[in-house]
Order: sequence, then structure tokens, then C-alpha cells
Amino acid sequence: MSGVPCSTVDGLDLPALERFFATHVPEFRGGLTAELLQGGRSNLTYLVTDGSHKWVLRRPPLGGLTPSAHDMLREYRVVAALAGSGVPVARAVAHADAGVLDVPFAVVEHVDGTVIRTVEQLHALPGDEIARCAYGLVDVLARLHAVDPAAVGLAEFGRPEGYLSRQVRRWYDQWQRVRTRELADLDRLHDLLAAGCPAESGASIVHGDYRIDNAILDPADPGTVRAVVDWEMATLGDPLADLALHLVYADPTFAPVLAGSAASTSERLPPAADLAQRYARSGGRDLGELGFYLSLGYFKIAVIAEGIHARFRRGMTRGAGFDTVGEAVAPLAAAGLRVLGKAL
Repeated sequence: MSGVPCSTVDGLDLPALERFFATHVPEFRGGLTAELLQGGRSNLTYLVTDGSHKWVLRRPPLGGLTPSAHDMLREYRVVAALAGSGVPVARAVAHADAGVLDVPFAVVEHVDGTVIRTVEQLHALPGDEIARCAYGLVDVLARLHAVDPAAVGLAEFGRPEGYLSRQVRRWYDQWQRVRTRELADLDRLHDLLAAGCPAESGASIVHGDYRIDNAILDPADPGTVRAVVDWEMATLGDPLADLALHLVYADPTFAPVLAGSAASTSERLPPAADLAQRYARSGGRDLGELGFYLSLGYFKIAVIAEGIHARFRRGMTRGAGFDTVGEAVAPLAAAGLRVLGKAL
């Protein structure tokens, strides 16, 4: 993973962090340096090292407007719980509330590997490896959804009953919090989703933001996922919402959210229908209502994009590529209206 060095380590108090590591991280050898990792439109993610060991630290964004979407303790809890489950995750190391850095944060072990963020990086792979990567990601998602939450200590991690209606309500509440404009399509999409929620397809641990650049891949075999990352929106809920969001990320309307070259939007990836069928064969789930779930995915991404855009307008983002995010909101809402009620 490559990063951009932070000369001032914006968002981190290194002396305070060193004191925390000295108490809570047994392998810490003293003295920390940090760099802000590229990628990610939400929580700030840093590579932290003492020269001998490497860790990844995640904290909420500066000036965050949607605090419920940046729960560091939840993220840490699910990663720790999934250790040994068959779902690849980084080793959980430590977490803290706001008493150390003025905001909660979580620390996990650094996992060496490849993160494919851009179309150009994806297209550097041979075509058969691109397909293997896509199907490998879907297989890991199905594996996650097969984990018994109670067996890994997550029986109380969320309330799966009524998950879909709460998602519609929650993301519309977030829209009211972050919006920078009026958008009739977004309002209409909300109304249709609220009126047409089907019964949940089931209940499982859901990642909430599952896409190719939220996975660390084996450099020698991009079909092997070494770690799934960015669990900030994980909960217990309807697994088809996770699948649908993963498929929605393939729409080119999503590209501006990741600076215009999102790997997930590549036309060289297998068709969404093929990925959905691969998942259905692995998990045995009925995809008859997938149109609703896809529409919900567009709705969610549109609101998230608006939140990122709002932080950018306030000067609260760090790194490059945030100036295009706002361009995606209206097309995403329109796409959600088009797909509602349709099958792949």
C-alpha cells in the first residue's frame, strides 16, 4: 500500500498516540511515524510504524457530518470477531475512545498486498485474472454472509428485523443532514423505496461497503483476498443489500466518487448478472427482489457521495480527487429510479 507522507500528520497527535501504543500494543518498540494512505472517501486511514512493525489506524473524518457512519468501536469489534472465521481480515490490535486523540480510533495489523483502486490498475492484469478477482470477491462476500453471528460473538451486533425500512429511513435522514442542494429524484426515490420495502431475504453480518478497493489482494494471485477492510458500516442485516451495493458499484455513474477511475466500474469485469448468479449458487438465495436492493444501493451511495461533497465544500477533506464527487449524486439518484422494480 502506498501513502502520502504527512509532514504534520494532520488528524493525529503522535505523542499521545505513542503513549497509547506503549500501554496497549505489546510489540511497540518506541517512536512512531505516520502517513495518510490514499483511497477512502470517509474515515481517515493512516499507515503507522515504529520502524519494526506496521499498523493501520482509522479515525473519523475531520468535520464529519454523519457520525453514525464512522463508528470506530463497531468497526474494531467486527474485525476482531471475524478472526478465524474464514473471512479474511486484518488482525485487530487496539482501539480507544475520544480520550486519546479527541476522536475514537481503531488500530489493526498492516496486511501486505495489492489494493486495486483504478481502472488502469485493474487493466494491468490479464483478462482471466480480472475475472478470477471478481468472482473471488463474490465468493468471500458469500462466505461472510454464511457466518453465524452468534458463533462469533455478534448476536447483538444489530437488529436484522426491519433492516430494509430502517436503511431507507436512515439514509434519508442522512440526506437531510448533509445535502447541499434540492434534488427531486432523491426525494422521489426515497418515497418509492419507503412504500415498497419487501420482507428481508434473511439476516447475516453485512459489510455495508463491499467493493474491490476495500479488499487487499494477494499480489501473486488477485483471485485471493488477503483482507477485507473498511468495516465502518458493518451490522446485522439483509445480505442481499450487501450484494446489490457491490453490483451497483459497477455502474459508471459511481466513478466520480473515486476521482473518475474507479476499478469497480471497468467494463472488463464480468457482467453483474453473472456475479449475482455466482453469489446465488454459493449462498442459495432467491434474487427475485434484487431490483429493490439495487435501487436501495443507488440511494445509499448518492447520500454518501453528497456527504463527501459537503465535507469537501467545507474544506474538511484530505487528499486529492474530492472535487468530482458531487457530480455523481444526481446521476446515482436517477439510476436508482430507473432500476427500481427491474431484474438484472
